[in-house]
Amino acid sequence: ELSLEESGGGSVQAGGSLRLSCRVSDYYQNPWCLGWFRQVPGKEREAVARISDGGTTDYAGSVQGRFTISKHNSGSTVVLQMDNLKQEDTAIYYCAARPQASYVASCWSAHYTHWAQGTPVTVSS
Repeated sequence: ELSLEESGGGSVQAGGSLRLSCRVSDYYQNPWCLGWFRQVPGKEREAVARISDGGTTDYAGSVQGRFTISKHNSGSTVVLQMDNLKQEDTAIYYCAARPQASYVASCWSAHYTHWAQGTPVTVSS
């Protein structure tokens, strides 16, 4: 059973950078989509960045050009590099995974099946 464990996050001033990392266990069993989502209390969870098993990426418009998702260690680690952070980026960030279907676009679904515990990111002015 695939499991996810996050690290990173914390507090930073606007304009600063943070790096989130997620260790993915049992990654090699099947092709997986990996992604980062975020949620602010009282609002719906939103997809921030997603990456297919082959490395194709997709970003929310609000983070395009500022955030970068990447895979390392043969896919067992997924990283979200967040630069030029804004106050509106403040949220709980979740690493997530879902089995990838035969088409890459399956990764752009909001329905991910495996979730990490979440890590807070706070951006102050």
